[in-house]
Amino acid sequence: MAKVNLGANAYIYPMPVTLVGATVEGRANFMAVGWVMRVNLKPPLLAVALNKAHFTPVGIRQNRAFSVNFPGADLMEKTDYCGLVSGRQVDKSGLFRVFYGELETAPLIEECPLGLECRLYEVVELPANDLFIGEIVAAYADEDCLTDGQPDILKINPLVLTMPDNHYWTVGERAGKAWAAGKKMKQAGRR
Repeated sequence: MAKVNLGANAYIYPMPVTLVGATVEGRANFMAVGWVMRVNLKPPLLAVALNKAHFTPVGIRQNRAFSVNFPGADLMEKTDYCGLVSGRQVDKSGLFRVFYGELETAPLIEECPLGLECRLYEVVELPANDLFIGEIVAAYADEDCLTDGQPDILKINPLVLTMPDNHYWTVGERAGKAWAAGKKMKQAGRR
C-alpha cells in the first residue's frame, strides 16, 4: 500500500485527555491538556507541554507544583469547557470538588478516577510551549477503578484525543499483553 506524506505537523495517535491543575492567584485552576507523557522511571517523571500564553503555567512556575488529572468519559463536557475558557477570565475552581494531597498547591479533582500530584522538576523552554517536567509525588485513584490494586483502564474509561480531527474517544478491547505478544518470534530466533 502506498504511503502518503502528511507533512511535518503530525500528532501522536491518540493522546491522553487530562486536566492539569495549578494554584494561580490563590485559587485552583484547571486546563485541558493532551500533550502529556511519562518520561522517566526513577525518579518517576512526566512531561506536560503548555503554551506560553496560558494562565496555568504562571501557577506552576510560582508554586513549583501541579497535578495531572485523568477524567473519565462522563466528564467530557466539563473537560472540554476547561480547554475553551481561560482562567484569566473565568474562575474554574468551582467546576469540580478539589482536594490536596502532599503538596498544598497542586489541586486534584475528586471526580477524576486518577490524579497525579507533581513537584516541578524542570522547565524546558521551547519556541511556543514550555515543557514542564514534574516528579510524581503521589498518585490517587478511585478504589472502584482498581483491579488487583492497579488502575484498570476499562473501569477508568478515560478519554483520548485525536488531532488534527479534534475528536474525543474512549478505549476499546484489550489487544494483547505487552512484553509477551512477541515471545514466539523471539523464541524462534528472530532478531
